[in-house]
Amino acid sequence: MYTFAAPLGRALRIAADSCAVVSGDHRRTYAELGSRCRRLAGALRGLGLVPGDRVGVIGLNSDRYLELYLGVPAAGFVLAPVNSRLAAAEMRAILQDAGVRVLFTDGGYAGAVAERVVTMPGEYEDLISAADEVPLGEGVAEDDLAVLFYTSGTTGAAKGAMHSHRGLVSSGLHFMATWPFDRDTRWLVSSPMFHTGGTIAMMATVWSGGTHVMMPSFEPDLALDLIEREGVTHTLLVPTMLAAAASAQLSRPRDVSSLRYLSHGASPITTETLKRTRRAFPGAELLHVYGTTETTPITTLLPHEERILDTPRAGSCGQPAVGVDVRVIDASGAEVPPAVVGEIIVRSPSVMTGYWQKPEETAAVLAGDWYRTGDLGYQDEESYLYLVDRAKDMIVSGGESIYSTEVESALSSHPSVDEVAVFGVPDERWGEAVHAVVVCRTDVTADELIAHCRARIARFKVPKRIELRAEPLPKSAAGKILKRDLRDPYWATRQTRVGGA
Repeated sequence: MYTFAAPLGRALRIAADSCAVVSGDHRRTYAELGSRCRRLAGALRGLGLVPGDRVGVIGLNSDRYLELYLGVPAAGFVLAPVNSRLAAAEMRAILQDAGVRVLFTDGGYAGAVAERVVTMPGEYEDLISAADEVPLGEGVAEDDLAVLFYTSGTTGAAKGAMHSHRGLVSSGLHFMATWPFDRDTRWLVSSPMFHTGGTIAMMATVWSGGTHVMMPSFEPDLALDLIEREGVTHTLLVPTMLAAAASAQLSRPRDVSSLRYLSHGASPITTETLKRTRRAFPGAELLHVYGTTETTPITTLLPHEERILDTPRAGSCGQPAVGVDVRVIDASGAEVPPAVVGEIIVRSPSVMTGYWQKPEETAAVLAGDWYRTGDLGYQDEESYLYLVDRAKDMIVSGGESIYSTEVESALSSHPSVDEVAVFGVPDERWGEAVHAVVVCRTDVTADELIAHCRARIARFKVPKRIELRAEPLPKSAAGKILKRDLRDPYWATRQTRVGGA
């Protein structure tokens, strides 16, 4: 049965003495991890929790976070990871929305609300050491709620995406059908674990008895040092992390020969960044992962991306993962033919079951077995998927539809450009005008960047204005550029955006 207890149970049978996790100075075997998860289950029962109760966690990546991620659902409770970079009021709103009874935290997060707050490591270790071990998985069904992953909030208020045991375990199997995972796997956990990108390979790594190498929070030099010191074989980085790691490696090379599998996802990436990454990590296979919090997050996969960087398929995010169905539909809900842009919908065991206590929002995105992503794209004749934009990020200027990602790609191809965000701003004549915010690594003028775009994209797509900034663009804790934060001030006096987005 597909519950959280199944992967851990297999690891205990095949790799009990193998290293399960490296976290700072801590190294724990699967036998130790299993024992601590069973003690955690006993401790939670001792605190009066009953099956289905929500358990929150606010903290940086660590071995204890891994125990909570595996042990809380395996014991029949529901884990609610909270973004540790949110403001106190935002954290409080999520904890209240989830109805968290016990909160584990490794910092003094003001405003945290729960019946019981357990600090880590001190109080956590006291609970673990005093608790009896209890069996995992008893009375837990694969369709039971396992984790509430709250959306990053880049497009509005955070919502709790409900994921079942079956869904999250299936997501691990989707990954294992594409990449090899075994006892020699050493996965660098570099993305925050409150996000599905941070836990994307945990089930696959546990199933196979591999090792998790924990990085509390991403730092490019620390990532490279861990790859070298711990012999890291696999990892996932969002594009901003990938660019930073590649730059750090090219400027001060480390021995990264152990890294065989390097994936990226969460936001668009430019071919220039991928080519730079290939120079920095020549021995690694590149994999593009496309998905959302609601799809946990694997939807499509593009393995061996390094082989197609100079082909049209470099712009694809791959084919549907094994076990995942992807369609592209028009406004009426009908599937469109290849090369026609429409909304991407997804069906798989790993799609969420809905939004926590939000039936209207759930009904808006779930139709039968299908999840409406809100992303726009098209498929070719072999079902390779090409993203063109978020529906809400499409710009409508003078009646023409402009995909912001296309403009961002044109700007990013300039060697001086480091970061870029393109969005629509109010315009009396055109309804919306194309606006770009750019961070450059070397001196360049806005006029030079506009001229660069004119040589690559249609004139109506070229930004009307380019705003040059010295500081990095605002990002979510998962590394996504917060385009909403950049765009909203321009629309503050407007009730709606032209085009309904």
